[in-house]
Parts: sequence; structure tokens; C-alpha cells
Amino acid sequence: MEKILRIENVSGHDAFYHKENLHPLVSVIDFEGTTPEVYASKMSFGFYAVYLKDVRCGDIKYGRHTYDYQDRTLVFVAPGQIINVSIDIDYKPQGYALLFHPDLIHGTPLGKHMDYYTFFSYESHDALHLSEKERRIVLDCFNKIKYELEQGTDKHSKTLIAANIDLFLNYCVRFYDRQFITRGDVNRSNIEKFDELLKGYFLSDKPQTIGLPAVTYCAEQLHLSPNYFGDMVKKETGKTALEYIQLKVMDMAKEKILDMNRSVSEIAYELGFKYPQHFTRAFKKSTGYTPNEYRSLN
Repeated sequence: MEKILRIENVSGHDAFYHKENLHPLVSVIDFEGTTPEVYASKMSFGFYAVYLKDVRCGDIKYGRHTYDYQDRTLVFVAPGQIINVSIDIDYKPQGYALLFHPDLIHGTPLGKHMDYYTFFSYESHDALHLSEKERRIVLDCFNKIKYELEQGTDKHSKTLIAANIDLFLNYCVRFYDRQFITRGDVNRSNIEKFDELLKGYFLSDKPQTIGLPAVTYCAEQLHLSPNYFGDMVKKETGKTALEYIQLKVMDMAKEKILDMNRSVSEIAYELGFKYPQHFTRAFKKSTGYTPNEYRSLN
């Protein structure tokens, strides 16, 4: 099995690229002129990492998918995530990185809502592509953090650094919203594929063998990370992925209930419910009627 290079702290990452470390829990790196200690194809960090690549300089993969770096691309890596890096022979890093340890944000407003930034769990091919104007905003945020690091540590440092990281991540939320809009055709195509996936699912024996379709299953079939998939569905439909699945299940249930030759229990099992009473409860929550009441009304 291929060895994984694990770097647990920010200062270790700085040393890996022969950079001076100004703070043990946070760093901003300009990769210009740096050479890593070794070329490791698999790496895992004990901290958050955000990479801004200015030129194509190699491929990165986490999960099962490979993403080809382009100019002005941001990729987000969460602690513990394993990334595979395929390095070109003439590899020379160019770009920037923001690194911060979870300990830095403990007790700060950022620490309390870090899970809001779901793009840290996106796949590499869901990376954020920046316009030149957006790139300048990102670098301005990085420079503000670097300025604080260069001032030395005082009682205000943690608050100001965490606030500037929060500001940067909020800009990334805005940029991702823009990307969802500019990739609207792609996203609508994915929603259509989602619909076809659900239709095919219920025409197969999967409901009886697997149960109701899960969000993670659907995301995997569409080659998207669950978080990116969920955010995309929300942006396009106004509903969470789970709500969308439940809506489709209930639409199918309404059709089946009108077939008087099927019992409610049979319909429940056909749709993937483990127990008929669970189906009855879900149906009433959705329609306001029990399956039998709905059948009588129609």
C-alpha cells in the first residue's frame, strides 16, 4: 500500500516548503520559488488548507475523481482528507495557500459555524473557478491575514485573523453562488439526470433490496460530492436533496394508491419503506391524508 505523507500541523507544512513559520496555527504561503521537501503522491493534513493555483502545475485527486488545475482555481481541503497529487516532471509550485488549524478558531464566531462552509467537503472537480476580479479579492484577504501574522501576536491577533478567514470564506460562498448561476445549464442537466435516476431506481428492484434512495447514493451516481449535490439541488429547486427525493416518492405513491388492486402495505414495500406505518406517516405528513383516505377521496 502506498505510503501517505501526513502533516499534522501548520508549521510542518511551512517547513515542507522551506518557508518561515510566523504562527503555529495559521499561515499564508506564496509558492513562488519554493520546492517541496519531497514529492509525495498522497498527503493528509491535520488542518484546513485552501490552495489558489495560478497556473496548471499538476493534477490533484481526492475521493475517486481527478481535477485538472486551471488558472485562478481554489480547492478546499478539510483536516483528515486524503489527497492524491500527480506531479509533472518540471513541477514548480505557483500560487498561494491559506492554512489554519481547528485550534485557531475554537471559541471564535468562525469556529461556531465552520460547518456552514460546505465546500470543504466538495470533491476536487467541484473546485471554485475565479474571475480575475475575484482572484484579487482573495489575495486581498490573504494579505490582511499575512499582515496580522507579521505584526506579532497580541491579545487581538486571534480575533482579527479568525475574522479575516471568516470574511474570505464568506466571499467564497458568494463566488460559489455565482458559479452555480454561470453553470446553470450544467446544473439543470444534473437535475434532469437526478429525475431520471430516481425514475430508474423505482422501476428496478432497488427499493426492495436497498430501501428508499439516499442522498449519498444519488450524489455518487451523478459523480458529485454529497455536499455539492445538496447545494446544487437547493439552488435549482429551492428544496433540499432529501426533500426533493421525498416529494418524488410521494408523487409516485399517489399514482400507486389509485390502483385499487394494491394494498397500502404492498405499495409501501414497493417504494422501499421498511414498515407500512412509516409510509402511512410520511404520506399523511405530505398530503394531509392517510393513504386510505386519499384513495377514498379520489
